[in-house]
Amino acid sequence: MTPPIALIVNPLSRGGQAHETAAPLLAESGIEAKVAVLLPGSDITEAARSLLQNGYRTLIAAGGDGTIRAVAAAILDTDATLGVLPAGTLNHFARDLGLPPDLASCVKVLKTGAVRAVDAAEVNGHVFLNNSGLGVYPSMVTQREKRRRRFGQSKWMAFFLAGVATIRRFPFLDVRVVPGGQAFEFRTPFVFVGNNVYQTERFNFGTRKSLTGGQLFLAVAQYRIGRLGLVRLAFRALFGRIRTQRDFDIFESKEVHIGSRHKRLPVSLDGEVMLIETPLHYRTRPGALRVIAP
Repeated sequence: MTPPIALIVNPLSRGGQAHETAAPLLAESGIEAKVAVLLPGSDITEAARSLLQNGYRTLIAAGGDGTIRAVAAAILDTDATLGVLPAGTLNHFARDLGLPPDLASCVKVLKTGAVRAVDAAEVNGHVFLNNSGLGVYPSMVTQREKRRRRFGQSKWMAFFLAGVATIRRFPFLDVRVVPGGQAFEFRTPFVFVGNNVYQTERFNFGTRKSLTGGQLFLAVAQYRIGRLGLVRLAFRALFGRIRTQRDFDIFESKEVHIGSRHKRLPVSLDGEVMLIETPLHYRTRPGALRVIAP
């Protein structure tokens, strides 16, 4: 008997398309699944854990990278499997997993694909699948969400205006970074930590060749970058596009410690921001996530 399947839907993803199309597509393909449409503000990870405890062993996440991250956090190092129906703005994880861009084709992958064990990463116990950031990017995301709630602005307009407001303050962090044992002191506007190595070649910006390398990719923006450079950095961070070593100091390591004079720092995790106590301990979790891939 096949273990039961659950579909977890973020109804806000892609203007409601995930809610309207994901369940019908599964039904048309013959995949029987319990459908859990979450209310805005719901704890997605707790909802996924509840389904796991009730015997569901394939959890399909329909939403953006934040939704996929939250479902994955509930099933790491278990026998449960993640299915992905990408319905966000950028869909970094789905892209690097090799999934097609449309939901109908992704449903076919759920039926014909293979289960792969891929890496996750975490900081102080908080999971991410793509990347985490400190400094200007989480500040911009926080400002963006405030503008969307207060003024009802579109995601892109709110992000642009939040960028203008953030750059005016020209924020910098003084951090002590320890990748793999050697310590470095930086004054920087932005720290990027990727789950596995991000490519920096011209035509492959922001992609990962592997989700199973067991490494963290650390990029620290250099102090001299200036205000205009901060704007470019923020938008590259949004698209996962880390440039070259001209603008960054780059390291690879299985774990990274980051210290700061601040007791807590805003930290982005796959595009969503949390306030986390310092010091920050990043580590890779090789092969911790079972996921259906092409």
